[in-house]
Amino acid sequence: MNSLGIRHPAPQGANTAMQTMPNKSPVPTRSDALALLAGVAVAVAAAGAALPLAGLDSPLRAPCAVFFLLAAPAAGIAAALPRLAPGARAAVAAGGAVLLDTAVARALLAFDGWSVRGAVAAVAALSLLAPLVAAASRRTRGVRK
Repeated sequence: MNSLGIRHPAPQGANTAMQTMPNKSPVPTRSDALALLAGVAVAVAAAGAALPLAGLDSPLRAPCAVFFLLAAPAAGIAAALPRLAPGARAAVAAGGAVLLDTAVARALLAFDGWSVRGAVAAVAALSLLAPLVAAASRRTRGVRK
């Protein structure tokens, strides 16, 4: 090694062999899988909002937009109901998401303003508004989570 100009990382005169490190890769747990699934859901929902709003044509535009139109209101409603049991919260959120989407579609059709862009924007705004209104009402009543 000296003829190549390479030095051993150990101090001069030390005779140490290279050590192999044991493989300590963690085993994925259920919480890791749920976190990964939540991240994928957020990415798909973001694509479902961004593709129609940007006016881009893609084969994934329709499925991602439908996912966004169902997941965004459900997440907003679920965030507004922290005291319910998880099963009841999921059922109320799913029903509320369908109700919100139907109400937005009917309103846009009644005012002759139907467009996918308008529907996505309205659902996004109302989905963000639901937990904010719930937090404000809890704050005025003095109730904490």
